[in-house]
Amino acid sequence: MSFNRNEKSGLLFSLPALVIAFGFSIYPLIKTIIYAFSFTDEKGVIVERAGIENFYELFTDPSFYYSLLATLKFAVITVFFSIVISLFLAILCNEKIKGIGFFRTIFSSSLGVSISAAASIVLFMFHPSLGVVNEIIKFFGGIPLNWLTDSKYALITVAISTIWMNIGFGFLVITAGLQNISSDIDESCAIDGAGYFDKLFKVTLPLISPSIFYFTITTTLKAFQSFGQVDILTGGGPNNATNFLVYSIYKTAFSSYRFDYASAQGVILLIIIILIMLFKSKLEKKVHYQ
Repeated sequence: MSFNRNEKSGLLFSLPALVIAFGFSIYPLIKTIIYAFSFTDEKGVIVERAGIENFYELFTDPSFYYSLLATLKFAVITVFFSIVISLFLAILCNEKIKGIGFFRTIFSSSLGVSISAAASIVLFMFHPSLGVVNEIIKFFGGIPLNWLTDSKYALITVAISTIWMNIGFGFLVITAGLQNISSDIDESCAIDGAGYFDKLFKVTLPLISPSIFYFTITTTLKAFQSFGQVDILTGGGPNNATNFLVYSIYKTAFSSYRFDYASAQGVILLIIIILIMLFKSKLEKKVHYQ
């Protein structure tokens, strides 16, 4: 196969990106799949073929189902509230109100906060004895809660930190969708005598559905891959209440040195993400694109 000069130049310029993609995406994926069907020692060296033994162990392990259920709960909570809050703030800031630019800056500020910084702030706020949240509860005569050490509240606390981090991005995405709506549509609604909520639910939301859909998919994928905030806030506890799939993979591989079993979990996570993307492609047909 021969290449002309332009094709050779294109391949040469693409080579660094191809090397990075292979080294950090394709090769680890292939190695994970190989490990999932093998037995490894504590150094990660393959000692023999395992067939589907790792997957059989995985699907007969109750802790895997607890981890999967915790991940699903976390994803539902974070995605739902991230969308609702971001949408509310975006619609609010789309109104022509004096000084609204300041609030746009505030609402989008969490986009520039790293996971470690956000988790550290939440850790301070929900501290059982020094936290601001418990101080407010005590001020109103309530009983302070163990937000991070009680299995009833730990997942909610981690979800709060994740929702806060998601809001900035969601606010910008949905605001961009709102500002792309033509002023002619607003004038037509005013001429037709459409009320505020009729216009919102029958015109505005359908027109910004691509932005909402994009934010929903990205937030869902991020929820299934959450790690940093879990590691800082709860370490997967208490009682595995926040032992989400990615964190479970990390602990299995680098605490228990079960690289084969961790790889099997990684393959399951990959299948879940593929299913989400297939669902996305089906659902996208119902999205209103102008």
